[in-house]
Amino acid sequence: MPKLQKQDVLALAREEGVTEIRLQFTDILGVIKNVAIPVDQLPKALDGQLLFDGSSIEGFVRIEESDMLLVPDPGTFVLLPWSEDGSRIARLMCDVYNPDGTPFAGCPRLALKRVAAEAEAMGYVMNAGVEAEFFLFQRDPDGRGTTRTHDQASYFDLAPMDRGEDARHDMVLALEKMGFEVEASHHEVAPAQHEIDFKYADALTTADNLVTFRWVVRRIALKHGLHATFMPKPIFGINGSGMHTHQSLFRGNENAFFDPSTPNQLSAVCMNYIGGLMTHAKAITAVCNPLVNSYKRLVPGYEAPVYIAWADRNRSPLIRVPARRGLSTRIEFRSPDPSCNPYLALAVMLKAGLDGIRKRIQPPPPQNRNLYRMTPDEREMLGVDTLPGTLWEALQELDRDPVVQEALGEHIYHRFREAKIIEWNAYRTQVHPWELEQYLQVF
Repeated sequence: MPKLQKQDVLALAREEGVTEIRLQFTDILGVIKNVAIPVDQLPKALDGQLLFDGSSIEGFVRIEESDMLLVPDPGTFVLLPWSEDGSRIARLMCDVYNPDGTPFAGCPRLALKRVAAEAEAMGYVMNAGVEAEFFLFQRDPDGRGTTRTHDQASYFDLAPMDRGEDARHDMVLALEKMGFEVEASHHEVAPAQHEIDFKYADALTTADNLVTFRWVVRRIALKHGLHATFMPKPIFGINGSGMHTHQSLFRGNENAFFDPSTPNQLSAVCMNYIGGLMTHAKAITAVCNPLVNSYKRLVPGYEAPVYIAWADRNRSPLIRVPARRGLSTRIEFRSPDPSCNPYLALAVMLKAGLDGIRKRIQPPPPQNRNLYRMTPDEREMLGVDTLPGTLWEALQELDRDPVVQEALGEHIYHRFREAKIIEWNAYRTQVHPWELEQYLQVF
């Protein structure tokens, strides 16, 4: 269907009796931001004439250069499935521009658009679909999230085990009212862990959808007295939350990853794309696994990928190729987690894949054995490397990778790196409860 234009949005707002518009964007860390305007300001907003103070947004600008423009994308106009004080509310996703009308180098959405344009210049459009897992926990009497749950369910359990089942049902209904095509929703492996899958789309739409998805999930959870978290590893000893990212490149109506003439029916483009992802995997990890906590998930034994390898169907490597072929041919990049900025995550993955295509990078042979059960010597003999083990190691890999830096752009790269080094230093200088329990009485 054709995307909405400015006049379509104005007409829809009138027809639906919209009284308020939420203009949404993300900061560099992927945290959703929101500016609410009355509907009579909508024409001005759609003309890109709304200024906001960018100095208060993480990684944006200094206080002496604070004015920024919000430019809504008319194609993202969506009516919210709830009202506040009887108001009818709609939302628009926005790009951020400088006051002179030039693109702002620190806008994550524009960073993804830039890499997507690079793909289009090579003849490709990226399609992506994500599997974003999350936990639903109880809140304490003050409304703060805890890690407590009555949930005793496990993977694909049917009977309701706690309030999480009802909450997930309402999340699906809300998403469908907003135009999402929800393909599946189910309980995940760990207690209190859930997954809702929605239909793939082009990279920009998928990133917009994921930002909206996280917002809706948190809001509906709150209505049920629960706390939804996309933190990768909130509880020791159980599976963490991943964001497996399915991706393919299309050339017109043809899937560029499919080639029926090869033994595995994967094209040279697909193989080179895999080669690019593997070549840049360590630097990608800094962006796709951006928290100190992300690396508590990326450990052996909990189904999260640790080893840089690829395979058909085997779920232990970093990259899996699902069995479907034809238009459904795709690869699944399994390391990202749902705390990442989806615009930046898709930008760096696409950029790495394009680099593989340009340079015709051939991946090593597939590893169809369980990598977790191999000894370190066996993996070394096969040339299977590992992802970074900490945020600090990942940032060092990012510093060594000009391709991934280019995907981010100089502004985002430096501001992201600066924020993450502050986070790492705050973490490493803390004294944690585990240390007190381990050492206080002994030494």
